[in-house]
Amino acid sequence: MLCTRLTNARFVTMDPDHPVAHDLGVWRGRIVGLDEAVTSLPAREVIDLQGATVLPGFIDAHVHLAWTGFKQNTPSIAGCTRVDEVLALVEEAVTRQGAPGAWVSIAGYDQRALGRHLTAVELDRVSHGRKVFLLHDSGHGCVVNSAVLELLPAGLPHENGFLAEGAMGVARALRLPHSQADLAEAIGRAALTCLAEGVTTCAEAGIGGTLFGHSPVELGAYQLAREKGLLPLRVQLMVSADRLRTVAAHEADGIPRALDLGLRTGFGDDRLSVGALKIFTDGGMMARTAALSSPYEGLDHAGEVQDDPEVLADTIVDGHLAGWQLAVHAIGDRAADIALDALERAQRLRPRPGARHRIEHAGLIRPDQLPRCARLGVSAVVQPTFLRSFGDDYAAITGEERAPWLYRGRAFLDHGIPLVGSSDRPVTDGSPLRAIQFMVERASESGQVIGPDEGITVDEALHAYTVAGAFACHLEDSVGSLTPGKRADLVVLGDDPRRVGAARIGDIEVVATYVDGRDTGTSAS
Repeated sequence: MLCTRLTNARFVTMDPDHPVAHDLGVWRGRIVGLDEAVTSLPAREVIDLQGATVLPGFIDAHVHLAWTGFKQNTPSIAGCTRVDEVLALVEEAVTRQGAPGAWVSIAGYDQRALGRHLTAVELDRVSHGRKVFLLHDSGHGCVVNSAVLELLPAGLPHENGFLAEGAMGVARALRLPHSQADLAEAIGRAALTCLAEGVTTCAEAGIGGTLFGHSPVELGAYQLAREKGLLPLRVQLMVSADRLRTVAAHEADGIPRALDLGLRTGFGDDRLSVGALKIFTDGGMMARTAALSSPYEGLDHAGEVQDDPEVLADTIVDGHLAGWQLAVHAIGDRAADIALDALERAQRLRPRPGARHRIEHAGLIRPDQLPRCARLGVSAVVQPTFLRSFGDDYAAITGEERAPWLYRGRAFLDHGIPLVGSSDRPVTDGSPLRAIQFMVERASESGQVIGPDEGITVDEALHAYTVAGAFACHLEDSVGSLTPGKRADLVVLGDDPRRVGAARIGDIEVVATYVDGRDTGTSAS
């Protein structure tokens, strides 16, 4: 007997062997058959989906759950366009905090809306004895007041209180880490937001590292969230390369650096597992710290790398030698050069053709870099909504020649490079449907079309958020398509993305999201 039979729907399976179905059977959380294989079988529950379109649950291959959850409960200055307006909101948040000396966190900081960065002196005027920390929306910088600057090591670089990349990590390290209980609650809040948008699997893009600095025991927080019933979707955890340390392994293993006990990609189960090793090579385009091969338009610099290029390369090679899948953050084309050079060296030292290394973001990839990505078999894990939300700005700062290379689609596919969809939530909107719309249209919110030749079809965009996402996370045996034997993770939509006009895809209603064949009770409506 089936546990559940879902009927009267258009199941878009993403499985070429059975691309469309009208019935789907579930037993103990798995899909056991489609159409005639299940229509005559008895079932404890039969659910009539009333003609809805059903897809495999979306896979967000690069997301920050804890950060998302904390941001949802943090005072925000998002949308402010005047310095005095920002300072008034900061002062309001400060007055709600405890005794002088307490830390006050503010979300939503973006200097572009203000035309310049805030300064420590300006924050001092509204701090009232508290330590103020404004996190940049990109996650690659912050502004702090003098009370924080006084605690930092002498000579740490900053721009009137703005700290970027590693310097921000030093400021974060001044604070106690979040408790596992607080982390678990934040993860749970973010997970519900993902489910409401049809996401059933996601990859947390970096735990335990100094850049985000949540906790050195952050993996335990995800275990706690699962134990407390706060993890209603599948999560794969990327581990920050900061956690690697030199080990005295047997010479036959050839492992120079590792996590304790040799933990690496693949540990866990299909609900919570350890995925790739996350390695940062540069910063972000929003903060102007993505490393480009020539300067930003109108600026006298080309961004920055996170460390000496040789140090970064050695980390990439050591991670590969230790058996990890690598997720190398590289937004600018200079950072991509560093990543590709190191991956080539790593594969020469120890060929691992099935490693499925990933370039996270791949924000600006030159034409000459495309064949190299293809030869190395790396996936491009892109965030289409970055250009939807920030495209006008990104096109302006990269210039006419380079703008068409931003967050590519067609060029990756034409070169045989797996194209994987993701959001980088909470940096911007996390909806897969709105991202799919952009992958097809390539239009920013103002209507500017950026790199029109990089547009792809709706089917290809859906593939990026289902089949390709599963492949990038080594989960293709359990999720990514509605295939018998796989987990019954699916999203019920109010319309078919393949049948409506592209401009309507982002507005399609998420009617329900199922994990293991059970309705999670969440929807975006």
